[in-house]
Amino acid sequence: MSSLGETTVGAPGERVLLHGLRLIDGTGRPPVPDAALLIEGEVIGWAGDAARLPADLGPVRRVDLAGRTLCPGFIDTHVHFALPGPAGNPLQGLYELPSYRTLKVLDRLRTTLENGVTTARDLMGLDAGFRQAVAERRIPGPRLLVSVTMLSQRAGHADFTLAGGIDGLAVAVTFPESPRSLVGSVDDMRARVRDLVAAGADCIKLATSGGVTSPHDRPEWLGLRPEMISAAVEEARAYGGLPVAAHAIGRPGIEAAVLAGVSSIEHGYALDEALRAEMVERGQFLVPTLLETTQDLDPARTSPSAYEKGVRWHRIAQESVALSAAAGVRIAMGTDSGLAVGHGRNLQELGLLVGVAGLSPMAAIVAATGDAARLCGVDDVTGTLEAGKAADLVVTDVDPLSDIASLGDPAHILAVVKEGRIAVDRGGVLGEGVLPALCP
Repeated sequence: MSSLGETTVGAPGERVLLHGLRLIDGTGRPPVPDAALLIEGEVIGWAGDAARLPADLGPVRRVDLAGRTLCPGFIDTHVHFALPGPAGNPLQGLYELPSYRTLKVLDRLRTTLENGVTTARDLMGLDAGFRQAVAERRIPGPRLLVSVTMLSQRAGHADFTLAGGIDGLAVAVTFPESPRSLVGSVDDMRARVRDLVAAGADCIKLATSGGVTSPHDRPEWLGLRPEMISAAVEEARAYGGLPVAAHAIGRPGIEAAVLAGVSSIEHGYALDEALRAEMVERGQFLVPTLLETTQDLDPARTSPSAYEKGVRWHRIAQESVALSAAAGVRIAMGTDSGLAVGHGRNLQELGLLVGVAGLSPMAAIVAATGDAARLCGVDDVTGTLEAGKAADLVVTDVDPLSDIASLGDPAHILAVVKEGRIAVDRGGVLGEGVLPALCP
């Protein structure tokens, strides 16, 4: 369950009928070749075959998309807006004021939205204030869900205390005052989850294995102990059923998270046949973050240990994910943007879900729309182009079912609409003044 009830500002727009379009609605149903979609203020009033348009539509403004494809706004379930990606080093934060780091986050939010992502789940780094500012349209950005921080034990994946005593995690995130990340016991875990609920978290992020970038552990090591993971899941369920996302790379960490009942395994590189079957039985999601595994590792930007871990585990990831998809594990798109992946390149993950994971193009789209919304708990709000859902739309000049990789090129994202308002209209396809601007 998400915290999306903040008041929005601005009057709803007039009724606009988009027609002459090819509709891919995010449900997995076949595309509708000659379709129409009615925008009524912030929501979709009607969508489907143009031949079935209601006769009593009433006054509408019509926009002909001239055969272009209309998709739902895409959802990235694993991003880090507080981190700079390959454009910078997270330790730059040592030399920057928090206000300056905040302004850089605003630019990343805008870029991500304009390149087709209308909802994003930030899994460490942003606090709930960013979510509120986006919801009130004070700043442009995807609809935000935030975990605020990531929880692990001392010497676990959330412990970036360097040899000189500097807390690398604190200087990398925008607000170091966030609830602390290190957990020492089951009772401490319950308290930390409650702290995060009080801080407005939409989900809980746990590190149940070691990581590639963390200085004190390895991906194949168990992170949080099973009893601590179970306590976190129990607390999250008690607070409205908050989703629990587990950073889990090696098998011990994946097994502990799966058996504890988390909502999603983030990365999941060492999944095996038994664990895949368990995830299918439980309906748990895998967020494979393939884009992260395709980036060229730069030894100059990381420690020798992190470089060695990255080379090894990225190879394992690409060999594993196709087996997970073939076994029927539910997949949701996530990119880990902010680490080695630059912000705004999120939709390149779609091509990898097809080329590496072996999904069909339609299944990849569903993983980034309808299924991603279900994982995040916002499927009543967005994820599919159906009446009553938010008018979150992407207009493209390519056929994603024959050339899905092209969606990763912003030149093919002609227009992005969020809640019935224009975030960007590169191709001028929507027409000036037809829909209101997202942030006037």
